[in-house]
This record gives sequence, structure tokens and C-alpha cells, in this order.
Amino acid sequence: MKNLILAASLLIGVSTFSQAKIDPTKLNYLPVDVSPMDAVYYPLQATSSKDTPKVKVLYSRPQKKNRAVFGNLVKYGEIWRFGANENTEIKFYTPVKIGEKEIPAGTYSLFAIPFEKEWTIVLNSDTDKWGAYAYDKSKDVVRFNVPVEKATSPIEYFSVTFVQTKSGADLYAGWDNSQVKFPIEFK
Repeated sequence: MKNLILAASLLIGVSTFSQAKIDPTKLNYLPVDVSPMDAVYYPLQATSSKDTPKVKVLYSRPQKKNRAVFGNLVKYGEIWRFGANENTEIKFYTPVKIGEKEIPAGTYSLFAIPFEKEWTIVLNSDTDKWGAYAYDKSKDVVRFNVPVEKATSPIEYFSVTFVQTKSGADLYAGWDNSQVKFPIEFK
């Protein structure tokens, strides 16, 4: 009988607690991030229900704000999170090929090591990290170099997009006066 009374009391207490009203003015909302998070999918726009995503990039978009970006804000020769805040993540919904490397479907961190004339692009198996502070080179899946192209005009927000190719898509990334691209072949 004591167990029945205890269980009933517990249920009444949980029910009362779960119905408690929360004063929205007392919530501690975070301020708007100055480097907003964004996502880009390939294909860029689904035209029908048969257009399922093949790739998704989840990244934060820092602003130039009249600063020199590469070689200054983003140091040459140092690992960079390919955006701001959390490290950028790329999800492949099917296996892909980048360069000569077969990459299984899955989610990877996307980093870069920028230099003036080329960048080393890095896909790493360690995800859900803040920036590049906990970057572990031993978890690299693939590294490859891409040339830097001069943007036709300054790009205020770090931006990522895709352009369709015969065998897949090129991923483009640009910020300030620089942009890079690398091909993704769909298997």
C-alpha cells in the first residue's frame, strides 16, 4: 500500500511540474550570432520529389568587415575551420570520389590550410567540434591541394555553393578576394 501511495504522489507531482508555466521574459536567449550558420545542398534547388540531396555543407558565415582576410585574419599555413564558430561539416548522402580518393557516405569536418596561391583542403572524420582547436590530423580522411582564384569582386560573407558538372559537382568557397573549388564525383 505504501508503494501505491508513493507512486500516486510521484505521478501527481510530475504532472503538476510538467504543467508549470514558463515566463518567456525570463528565458536566457542567446544574442544573434555575427557569423550566422547556413547550409547549402546539392542539388541547389529540388525541382521534384525525386531530387534528393547528394551533399550538404553546414557552416558559419563570417564577414569581411573591411578587414584583410587571408594572410591576416585567417593565417597562411595554419589549419582553418572553413568558416566560423563550429567546424564546417560536409555530409555525403552517397559514396563520392574526390581526387583519386573514394569517400564513403557520411559526415566529415571540412578544413582548409590557406596559402596565397593554393589551399590544402582537409576532410576529417572528427565532427561536432568548435573551430579547429581540437583538430586531430590523425583523423584526416583525405587532403588535397587546390589553386586559389581571384574573385571578380570582394565577397563580404564567407560563402559556399555548388556548380553541376558531368560527373557530379564542383564545390566553390569564396571570401574576400579569394575563391577555391574542388570536384566531387558521385558514385
